[in-house]
Amino acid sequence: MADPQEVAARWMEAFNAHDPDGMRAVTAPDVTMTAPPEVTLKGEPEVTRYAMAWLDAFPDATATVHHETAGGDTVVQEFTFQGTHGATLSGPQGDIPATNRRLNGRGAQAIEVRDGMISEVRLYFDQVQLLTQLGLMGDQAPA
Repeated sequence: MADPQEVAARWMEAFNAHDPDGMRAVTAPDVTMTAPPEVTLKGEPEVTRYAMAWLDAFPDATATVHHETAGGDTVVQEFTFQGTHGATLSGPQGDIPATNRRLNGRGAQAIEVRDGMISEVRLYFDQVQLLTQLGLMGDQAPA
């Protein structure tokens, strides 16, 4: 059986290579994914399509894992997503036309691995940071 950290690393490598076939290779057919704001996806095609929508909208995108913790079948990764918003970001909540702005956003994901395949992903990212950096929301209020 594949180590959950290895499976998560293979998925992240495929993501950074903008390789949907590589993502599919480690994603269970019945995978589920949740993400902000209230996005729930079921099945490998939907999850891969969601990831590719981000990569299509940010053609130079990369994700860098800064911290990773694993226990049992779960891997938790803290990461930054960097890229230039050069095309429309299409998603379940609608479309965001290209802003041509650079994004350097923080996120975290909890990945469950079953039988050597990703079976569940719980993705979190700072929506205010994303919208502010893309120029779609005013400056953040001081703390």
